[in-house]
Amino acid sequence: MKLTSPDSTHPATPARSRRAGKPQDAEVPAPAPGVASVTQLINKLSDYLTPAELKKVKEAYRFSDEMHLGQVRKSGEPYISHPIAVAEICAEWKLDAQAIMAALLHDVIEDQDVKKDDLVERFGAQVANLVDGLSKLEKIEFQSQVEAQAENFRKMLLAMASDVRVILIKLADRLHNMRTLGVMVAAKKRRIARETMEVYVPIAHRLGLNNIYRELQDLSFSHLYPLRYQTLAKAIKAARGNRREVVKKILETVKNQLGTNHIEAEVYGREKTLYGIYKKMRNKHLSFSQVLDVYGFRVVVDTVPNCYVALGTLHALYKPMPGKFKDYIAIRKINGYQSLHTTLIGPYGTPVEFQIRTQDMHRTAESGVAAHWLYKTGDSNMSDLQQRTHAWLQSLLDIQQQTGDSAEFLEHVKVDLFPDSVYVFTPKSKIIALPRGATALDFAYSIHTGIGDHTVSVKINNEPALLRNELHNGDIVEIVTDPESRPSPTWLSYVRTGKARSAIRHYLRTVNVNESVELGQELLAGALAARNINPELSPGAIEKLLAESSAKSMEELYADIGIGKRMPALVARHIFGLMDGDPEHPPSTQPAAGGDIDPVTIYGSEGVSVQLAPCCLPIPGDQIIGQLRRDQGLVVHTCDCLPAKRVRAKEPDRWIAVQWGEELNRRFDCRIRLLINNEKGILARVAAEIGESDANITYVGMDEDDEHLMTQLRFTIQVKDRVHLAQLIRNLRRVAGVNRVERERS
Repeated sequence: MKLTSPDSTHPATPARSRRAGKPQDAEVPAPAPGVASVTQLINKLSDYLTPAELKKVKEAYRFSDEMHLGQVRKSGEPYISHPIAVAEICAEWKLDAQAIMAALLHDVIEDQDVKKDDLVERFGAQVANLVDGLSKLEKIEFQSQVEAQAENFRKMLLAMASDVRVILIKLADRLHNMRTLGVMVAAKKRRIARETMEVYVPIAHRLGLNNIYRELQDLSFSHLYPLRYQTLAKAIKAARGNRREVVKKILETVKNQLGTNHIEAEVYGREKTLYGIYKKMRNKHLSFSQVLDVYGFRVVVDTVPNCYVALGTLHALYKPMPGKFKDYIAIRKINGYQSLHTTLIGPYGTPVEFQIRTQDMHRTAESGVAAHWLYKTGDSNMSDLQQRTHAWLQSLLDIQQQTGDSAEFLEHVKVDLFPDSVYVFTPKSKIIALPRGATALDFAYSIHTGIGDHTVSVKINNEPALLRNELHNGDIVEIVTDPESRPSPTWLSYVRTGKARSAIRHYLRTVNVNESVELGQELLAGALAARNINPELSPGAIEKLLAESSAKSMEELYADIGIGKRMPALVARHIFGLMDGDPEHPPSTQPAAGGDIDPVTIYGSEGVSVQLAPCCLPIPGDQIIGQLRRDQGLVVHTCDCLPAKRVRAKEPDRWIAVQWGEELNRRFDCRIRLLINNEKGILARVAAEIGESDANITYVGMDEDDEHLMTQLRFTIQVKDRVHLAQLIRNLRRVAGVNRVERERS
């Protein structure tokens, strides 16, 4: 298939000969059959770009056309059709001329022999920087596909931190690729769809781009689970006819009632996405009919006061369901979203969900950060959204400065991309948004890294609390600091945000290097002595060890051992293999779980090097296994820990055999759960029995049932071992009012 350049009437003219000539601002003619057309894009851009800007866009198109001449997509279409489609999506957001040019040129560095300097000279530094931020790092050698992908995301997100247009163009690029993914083989479709669901969908949600967010979700779902998608699509199509009468009745009733109260409003039904239905069925264990029985409507009014008047009108029309009202106008979501949400009992006893918002809120809800270009009204809500987005993008730079490699950077960023949030207050009533499950320590790091590093205690709602306590909506959080306080390795087990995790890891990597070197030297000497190896290594052995371990010096190797990045027993085994002198079977520095390496002995007092996994909290007597985690050393799990089993199936090479030491002079955390009668004095009796059983309580939580007859108590206690725990459980079962006692597993 041939592609005609729009500035030439000679389709056979070689692309490279035209590249040297000066581009002309010729009109773009109608395309011949089989030729990609740019006419529709130019028509869209003519609505808001100046003639001078259109001239630059046409020049960028011609250059991209030349670079991709002869290149076709899997579908057989000329490749230039893809940059044009990406630019059209960006034009729907009314992005500026530089962004449209970058969209047209976004693949020329990656796919063609074009340097960034060429783009700077021809189109300017801003366009070149945008294109460079979008280009992958194909020419750099990486250890694995995972590492290469992580580095690509790192580069893209950092470019996005300096210019949000990078991610808008990238999302448009991914959206068009997902729309045309059907021609790919099944395995590649699943890989791209999973990547889209894990990274691009959360980013779209975080930036408030709800239209793209929903479409990418559904497209990813259709390629990840095609049979489920098709089954749900058919069921929804069949159900639409049955729902039409109910929807029509609700619409007419609501419009009449709002009109009676002199409220001008647009009211229309809101369709759930296929993935939204599937997710609700899976997470809440609902049937298809139960999910579809909830009707959704949107009410768009002119002013904020009328949002609340409309809410009162609807509550007078239908009875509201208790606990189903949320005010996202007073406290907006982290991505700038604002609306009132309420669920009412509609006709025929069916639940009806309403979202009530103004026109400006509706624009922001649909377009998010792109509304900055779509609606330049100077509205304060828009500028506030820009500030929030800028603050989040700036946090990416903070994480980058404290992160060791690309995989770790992506791990931290993905943590912060989950949409569920909690909103808490500082003592001065400033609202702070954090991911759901965030702790008081995450709050401290969200204020400032220095505050997090020096945190010693916290007050939640004016009551002393633990740093690990999860925060809830409306909590007032006060942090107490001490200049002498420093981060602890155990903090990594309960912080939730990427910023907090990267800051703690950065501290553990860099502080007290001399102490880490001394500790690592001591640990390695002990491990060598256990194998009867002289710790005084020959220069030849040191040279081989450093070469094979990728360490620059023995001090660096010792420091890695001291902070838990390398295990002394494994390094000792490596040295043993080097000294054994068998070149045909050199020992592996990354042994597979279940290999012939001696089990590492755990005493529980190793500090940074060894951590007991918070998901299962192993105690002496449990069957255990060790996971080697970067910058966390060895994380010990129970053998029956479900999260550990899932990770072990994916990364078997990072697991080693471990065992408990014989003399353990410390207590170990363990969780227990009790079902008790809700009666006077029961908590005091349970706590007294725990104390008399020589155990210590570090945390207590309580959940009541709806009838307030039974209560579930959760304790984190400190015990010596499994024998001690078993005796404690027997004692608690004898307490009057206790119905059931069990150890809480992961």
